[in-house]
Amino acid sequence: MKKSERQAVIEQLISEYPIATQEELMAKLKAEGIAATQATISRDIREMQIVKTPDEHGQTRYAIFKTTNKNEQDRLFETLHDVVTSIDRVEFMNIIHTLPSNGNLLAAIIDDLNLPEVSGTLAGHDTIFVVSPNTTVAKQLYESFASHISNED
Repeated sequence: MKKSERQAVIEQLISEYPIATQEELMAKLKAEGIAATQATISRDIREMQIVKTPDEHGQTRYAIFKTTNKNEQDRLFETLHDVVTSIDRVEFMNIIHTLPSNGNLLAAIIDDLNLPEVSGTLAGHDTIFVVSPNTTVAKQLYESFASHISNED
């Protein structure tokens, strides 16, 4: 099977089923008669920009990260406002805490922007480490991000 065909099936499966792990995705693919290794699934997830996001019931599931026509920086600032609970800076890193299940989504938005202030991100369930080239740049990024975080309780 061609990669494009497999990825089309993956897109269909994650839109139809609440798949939250690579193992679940592999099982669904197997049920469709498609054999794929974990490494292949991992590459597909990365290439297809699949992220974990909460569904309408608050359960984590895979979804394809879609960009909109909205200015990407505006999308970043809106997401910072909506999902970030706190941000801290340690030397050349910013540690961003989000609402549960939003770490990967926000990191994908940051990564997609290819900001020169960001050397890389590492995301988990509700925490993102954003690495900058140096402390000065990290401080600038911190100030920019912090200005868009909601202070409402």
